[in-house]
Amino acid sequence: MKIDQKLIEEYEQNGAVCLRNVFDKAWIDLARVGIEKNLASPSSFGEKLKGDKSDGHYFDDYCNWNRIEEFKKFAFESPAAAIAGTLTKSKEVSFYHEHVLVKEPGTDKETPWHHDQSYYPIDGDKVCSIWMPVDPVPRETCVQFVAGSHKWGWYQPIKFETTLPYRVVDGDGDRRTYQPVPDVEANRDKYNILTWDVQPGDCIVFHMKCLHGAPGNASRTCWRRVLSTRWLGDDAVMTRRPWRTSPPTTGGLKTGDRAVCSEFPVVWRHDD
Repeated sequence: MKIDQKLIEEYEQNGAVCLRNVFDKAWIDLARVGIEKNLASPSSFGEKLKGDKSDGHYFDDYCNWNRIEEFKKFAFESPAAAIAGTLTKSKEVSFYHEHVLVKEPGTDKETPWHHDQSYYPIDGDKVCSIWMPVDPVPRETCVQFVAGSHKWGWYQPIKFETTLPYRVVDGDGDRRTYQPVPDVEANRDKYNILTWDVQPGDCIVFHMKCLHGAPGNASRTCWRRVLSTRWLGDDAVMTRRPWRTSPPTTGGLKTGDRAVCSEFPVVWRHDD
């Protein structure tokens, strides 16, 4: 996958970058079919959240690639893994999981500011997500990022429904300090906040420690359907968090093991 050096540097500096026209129509159509299957048949991880002032819902679900063939084909055959490998400068990349994120028309439920890696039993710096919409998404509805926040440290995971922090349940979990997520929304002028107008075919790649959040979907007619895929590069290893991780999947691996197994398969190598 050839990506302009300036975009690679932008990813490294900001923790998030928008890539234009990297997925052709066939991949968008495939992802759309998979998302519709997921909406019709959620897993036990699926959530359907509602805001305070509207009837629209925010749906999310993950780890369905083994039962929804379209997600598996996308992960194993689309350019996504090569994009992740190129931006993280990895020799090989394993697929962690997919995450479907849907905001119906008229959804006022916001995605609270957070970063992802604290939710996962994964340590390492060569780790990223690829946020790929199958609908046009204006910047007013698009996910937003705090530039450079992937270099700041670790933040407590929070529940999306209540914004309450995860409860510590494992005294043998890692001992690093997790800070409360800063109130970005109340202090937007203090941060360099990145967002974009995106079209099907575009994607946003972001580091798993980059702070991000998203508005609701105020449109009365347009959906915001997204397939986000999570990728683990050369230095990704298993760890043990002090809370129940989300997703709770470890593939039977132990702390310090490379994050490669049948549940996190290698799908791209630099010499492929």
